[in-house]
Amino acid sequence: MDSLALGVEPDPEPVADERSPVTLCVNGETVTLTLDHRTTVLETLRDRLGLTGAKKGCDHGQCGACTVLVDGRRVNSCLLLAVSQDGAEITTVEGLADGEAPHPLQRAFVERDALQCGFCTPGQICSAVGMLKEAADGFPSHATAPGTPPGGAADLDADEIRERMSGNLCRCGAYPRIVEAIEDVTP
Repeated sequence: MDSLALGVEPDPEPVADERSPVTLCVNGETVTLTLDHRTTVLETLRDRLGLTGAKKGCDHGQCGACTVLVDGRRVNSCLLLAVSQDGAEITTVEGLADGEAPHPLQRAFVERDALQCGFCTPGQICSAVGMLKEAADGFPSHATAPGTPPGGAADLDADEIRERMSGNLCRCGAYPRIVEAIEDVTP
């Protein structure tokens, strides 16, 4: 049944002034695209650039399957409008490897069998990369021990890792292995 049969008008085609050129540095390569202002970073990555690692899970920023790094910070790419990221550096799970050598977190996820269906894995790995940097930079979490000096690297025990990764859901329940994989690469 089409939208007209339901009494709903279809979205109009965007006009020229609803599109803008956007330049992004994605996994080290600069691309310039003309995008509808409503296009998200996730849609840009998947539909325009063919980078399908980040997944569209909930499309509401609640599951973390779409997590990528923007200027080194982890973000839910389903919530970010691409036009607002003009000039940003975006790293997806495809861009974490060093040539043919997987990123240490990618290797740890495989070695620890920290995945089952794999749907959430790219977002989990990107989130873990961002989380490790946040902890090293001294950003506290709810689980950070009271009295921890501000600005110092956080001690990443299992409770701290679980708290910091709580925005990434795994439908299969591979959480114990995910935590172990992250522990394997913590300094």
